[in-house]
Amino acid sequence: MLASVLSFAVVQDPVDPNLLEINGKGTITIAQEGLYDTSNGKKVDFGAIVERARGARFVFVGESHDQAAHHIVQALIIRALAEFGRDVVVGFEMFTRDNQANLAPWTTGRWSQEQFIENASWKTQWGFDYALYEPIFKVVRAYKLPMVALNVPRDWVRQVGRTGLTALTEEQRKWVPDPFLGNESHKSVFTALMGGHPMTGTQGENIYSAQVTWDEGMATSALDYMNTRHNKNAVMVVVAGSGHMMYGQGINYRITRKTGERTLNVMCLTSDGPREVSKGIGDFVFVSR
Repeated sequence: MLASVLSFAVVQDPVDPNLLEINGKGTITIAQEGLYDTSNGKKVDFGAIVERARGARFVFVGESHDQAAHHIVQALIIRALAEFGRDVVVGFEMFTRDNQANLAPWTTGRWSQEQFIENASWKTQWGFDYALYEPIFKVVRAYKLPMVALNVPRDWVRQVGRTGLTALTEEQRKWVPDPFLGNESHKSVFTALMGGHPMTGTQGENIYSAQVTWDEGMATSALDYMNTRHNKNAVMVVVAGSGHMMYGQGINYRITRKTGERTLNVMCLTSDGPREVSKGIGDFVFVSR
């Protein structure tokens, strides 16, 4: 939802964000719909993700917001980890941190679906059709999994996009404590996602700072919550747009920068035919038709 929040005009560029030379691992070609291990290009099942997630506190599953198949995959990954016995928490880009109190009543069964949609302000907090995300919420409820609101309010992002990081107040900085702007790999990803428009000048710097505010805020929310769970078996599945985690350079990068720990990254893409993708885009790639 970056363009809608920042109201930034995108220009076309031939560079495919899914083919960036980041992490220097080459490419694979995916011929059929399914889940693939990017290290070798082989098709795998969800058990491969569960196995690779051993010892990881964070599993990122990136989506295109309007693709139902991506949300089904997210739900299946969450269920596979829960069935394996992991202490699963689900973190959502879709809810802002101040909305946290309105998530637990769904998990515990106190609210109906209609009450949850209304009380958690789904239509104003996110706006995409709830039915797209329903598979995730069904799994959350079935396994009584905690949900975590990760995002910062959109008006914070808009304001930073207009005037820069100085727009953040001291109180807001508690949710965005370390908006580091020096990750050149992330800048490459961001530039490609924005259509190749160079992030130069004050306006470009402010727009990039807004994206960093977004990612840093969600990373902080995720860490703040997970640091309260002392069970070594705990894992947070982060449900967010792929642009917030591609190549391990978004929310995941900021968690690793703060803690030194690895994250597991699954990217969901869509293609009408065979698709070439960079091996460095994530540990696994799911391609839907």
